[in-house]
Amino acid sequence: MKTKHAGIVSEAETELKKGPVYRLLADDHARLDLLLRRAFADPNQIDLNAYSQFRSGLLKHIGMEEKVLLPAAQQAQGGDPLPVAAKLRIQHGALAALLVPSPTCVIGAAIGAILKDHNPLEEGSGGVYEVCERVAGSEAGIMLAKLQSFAEIKLAPHNDGPLVIESTRRAMARAGYNLEDYT
Repeated sequence: MKTKHAGIVSEAETELKKGPVYRLLADDHARLDLLLRRAFADPNQIDLNAYSQFRSGLLKHIGMEEKVLLPAAQQAQGGDPLPVAAKLRIQHGALAALLVPSPTCVIGAAIGAILKDHNPLEEGSGGVYEVCERVAGSEAGIMLAKLQSFAEIKLAPHNDGPLVIESTRRAMARAGYNLEDYT
């Protein structure tokens, strides 16, 4: 039953508008958030198993958005990218850069800060997931199938070289973050 008072949409009604693409990706956010919290729950002992699952999962999630979701939305809009696509891609770059070095509490805090800003852009009311599903229209099922069948990511070993850390700092700066803020 829909409930509206003076133009206010109930939470239940908003939830009904969220389709399977939205739910798949939002549920993945929740899974990844849990793994990140588990990985860094004890600042004296990083849970490397949870972090490895998080790292692989986040790279897969970014790939799903970059290779399926955003291109499908752009195509559905006659070649025009979503207005927020450039910002998302810059944040994806910063997140991916943070996954290259070995995990530290600083890395975990920086990832958490970016995701705190990033996820609402995708999940929020009128966010990327809702928009993508809406503009896909009858093709949303095809988009969902591509997302569900997206391949797992083969992880490369961590790299802690000085060039990696500097590259990570630059990627974060492009996204509006400073790695040193999390030390």
